Parts: sequence; C-alpha cells; structure tokens
Amino acid sequence: MAHLELVNPPLNLVTRELTEQLREALARLATTDDVRAVVVSGSGERAFCAGSHIGEFEGLRGRVAEGKLLLEKLVYRELARLPMPTIAAIEGDALGGGLELALCCDLRIASARARFGMPEVRLAVLPGSGGTQRLPRVVGPARAKELILTGRIIAADEAERIGLVNEVVPAGEARSRADAIAEDIAARGPLAVREAKRLIDAALDVDLDAGLAAELDASERIFASEDMLEGARAFFEKRDPHYEGR
Repeated sequence: MAHLELVNPPLNLVTRELTEQLREALARLATTDDVRAVVVSGSGERAFCAGSHIGEFEGLRGRVAEGKLLLEKLVYRELARLPMPTIAAIEGDALGGGLELALCCDLRIASARARFGMPEVRLAVLPGSGGTQRLPRVVGPARAKELILTGRIIAADEAERIGLVNEVVPAGEARSRADAIAEDIAARGPLAVREAKRLIDAALDVDLDAGLAAELDASERIFASEDMLEGARAFFEKRDPHYEGR
C-alpha cells in the first residue's frame, strides 16, 4: 500500500506546482508492481483539496487550456488510470478541482465533516478538469446537473446518499478507514484486482458483448497464473494465501 498526500496548506489548493508534483508521484506509481493499493489524502484537517487558486484566474484569461487545464486533465487521467485501486480519504472539503481529483479515485471515504461541491459557476467558470464528465458517471446526469448548475455545496451524509462517496466515518477517521480498506484489497490476488479494475472502468465505454469478451480474455490470463493456484490451495488448506503477483 502507498500513500499519496496533497500538500499545499492550509487548503491544498490546486496550483501548477502541486499538479507537477502529483504528476511525478503518479509516474513512479504507474510503473511499480509492488504497490497493491493507493490512499490519496490531503494534508491537515481543513480540506482534502478546496479547488483551484482563484488568484490565478485573471492571469489565465484567454489561455486557460495552455496555462492550466491541459496539464490537469493529463495528470488527473493518470490518477484515474493507475493500474492498482485508489481510495480517496476525504477529511475536509473536496470542492471544485479537489472533487474532480477525488472522482479519479476508485473509492471515496469521507469524514462526517467533509463537504463536497463544484461551485465554479458561482465564479462564472465551469468544472474544466473532468468534472462535467466524471461526476455524471458517478451520480447520474440529473444529480450532476443539479450540483454543477447551482454550485451547491453538500454535506457528507448527502454525498453518501447520492452515491458520491462510498462511506462516511466519524471526523478524523477517513484516513484510517481508507487504510483499512486498502489493506483488505492488498491482501487479495493483485493480478485479479488489477484486471477487475480495468474491466469495470472499460464497462462504461464499451457495449455489453465487447465487455463480456474482454472479461473472458482476462479470465484466461488469470487462470494461467501462479496466484490462481495459490488461492485454490490456500482455500483447501485453510490458510491465508500468499500472492506474489505472477
């Protein structure tokens, strides 16, 4: 398991420097076979990430793609495409670009004090780093339109009710709960876990027959692995399996 922490106190705002640092960390994670799950969190308790630095907006007028969004889209896609499962541990606010980052993770665990929203339209801009595309895929188009078009901020319990987060835990416990889930995932067959993540993500973009064919191909690969034999043997020997990812 690995931890990826956003550090730009006090609100962990998205700046070009933070995005570049995130890109470097993701590049290292993408090429490792040793990490079986990643927990993404923000430093401190006030915010997972409260979004973009509004002070940069005027300087981006007429060049927002070049100066900001193209890099953010690239880096956020790299987070979404990590081969191992990712879990966002959201202890404070996840707003704007911060929520867009959290949506790139496979699971989201929220503290009871966390808040969520895409308030960009209040500033006459829009969620430009994947928000208009990833939020509908998680909560459905109607809920996504409500949140994006009004800029409304919602509490953790409502976020759980609409499926934006997987679980709400007491304040101060988002990171520890995310760690526990990551440890559960890390104990499973890593080849199977990675294939399952890839297939689920692909299911959003392919028709059913193509998805079923991809599932069959993946199953053939998994049933040819040493991990599959270890899992079956451990089951019959009533012991914990020891998976090596091969």
